[in-house]
Amino acid sequence: MLTTLCRRADYRNDIDRLAVLSLMDCYANDPMGGAEPLSADVRERLCDALAEHPGALSIIAWQGDRAVGLINTFLGFSTFKARPLMNIHDVIVRPENRRQGIAALMLDAVASEARQQGCCKLTLEVLEGNRAARQRYLDSGFVDYQLKPEFGVARFMEKAL
Repeated sequence: MLTTLCRRADYRNDIDRLAVLSLMDCYANDPMGGAEPLSADVRERLCDALAEHPGALSIIAWQGDRAVGLINTFLGFSTFKARPLMNIHDVIVRPENRRQGIAALMLDAVASEARQQGCCKLTLEVLEGNRAARQRYLDSGFVDYQLKPEFGVARFMEKAL
């Protein structure tokens, strides 16, 4: 098995830009990512938009010169803790590289970055039907968010604009 190294992406570096776009396309084409490729417009704008977005951080997992995984995160804020938090927005591992511990390595790298930035917690959302990802997150210490058991767990919701 090849050694996997995780490092922060440089959105201005051509190699990292290609890795981000390739892995995002991999995710977008996967059934868990919507099963549709990124649009040409998104592909053209994504890395520059990430570079300009305050609090954006991406971790790329490399095996040699091949990018095999990506996590995109964004800083948020916990009003209950009065500290920043880091939201994990995308977790991608190439299908042929799954079950090698790559996601766990990237999650550890993200946790390290979050600690360095004074974050109080990591957050993420995951589809209920994505059992493999849910298990990975549970194994990495994530739990369903709830304030009090009688009120149930929080739901992630959206409103398209």
